Amino acid sequence: MGNKHNSTGFKIRSPLSIFIVICLCCFFYILGAWQKSGFGKGDGIAVQMTKQTDCHIFPDLNFETHHNDVEIVEPSRPKAKVFKACDVKYTDYTPCQEQDRAMKFPRENMIYRERHCPPEEEKLHCLIPAPKGYTTPFPWPKGRDYVYYANVPHKSLTVEKAVQNWVQYQGDVFKFPGGGTMFPQGADAYIDELASVIPIADGSVRTALDTGCGVASWGAYLMKRKVLAMSFAPRDNH
Repeated sequence: MGNKHNSTGFKIRSPLSIFIVICLCCFFYILGAWQKSGFGKGDGIAVQMTKQTDCHIFPDLNFETHHNDVEIVEPSRPKAKVFKACDVKYTDYTPCQEQDRAMKFPRENMIYRERHCPPEEEKLHCLIPAPKGYTTPFPWPKGRDYVYYANVPHKSLTVEKAVQNWVQYQGDVFKFPGGGTMFPQGADAYIDELASVIPIADGSVRTALDTGCGVASWGAYLMKRKVLAMSFAPRDNH
């Protein structure tokens, strides 16, 4: 009995279900056709927005910030201060080692030999001029042995240190033969003696300190052996 009742109900509901499905299909078909025709509410809004919005093409876009209406001004570069040349009498002027000023200090404990820099009111605000006839120095290594006399127009060392063979005056140049108190045979020969007990040739020694030098010949001749020397000369009277 149960199977027969269920079979009858299935037959009754089947045509109704088919009818409902057909109606839904027709409804959605008509709805889709209506929206596609351009009369839908969504399409109408899109059309209205397109008409009301003006589109402009700008060839140049400005990406600067516009937080306010104040014009952006680029900061101006500070102008370089131009200094005039000092008087010719200052050609040999060395601010903290000026001889005339140093002689005004006490001789006690050799205070006058110390470094005395001028106070603010005595400072020069000009460019120290080059000696008259100044010439571009010789390139290295010739510049190690020769200096134009016009660049350092003082012959006192050629007289006072003539015995030590520091510097010689020849024509319009000074010649530095590499001599000195410690180098009667020349700086090169002295370095050769050092090399016999110190490994210089193999690069073990790369730097050297030269204190109490004269014209720094020892440091100059060490350069060709790839040793860099720092030379400190004492302050002298000449």
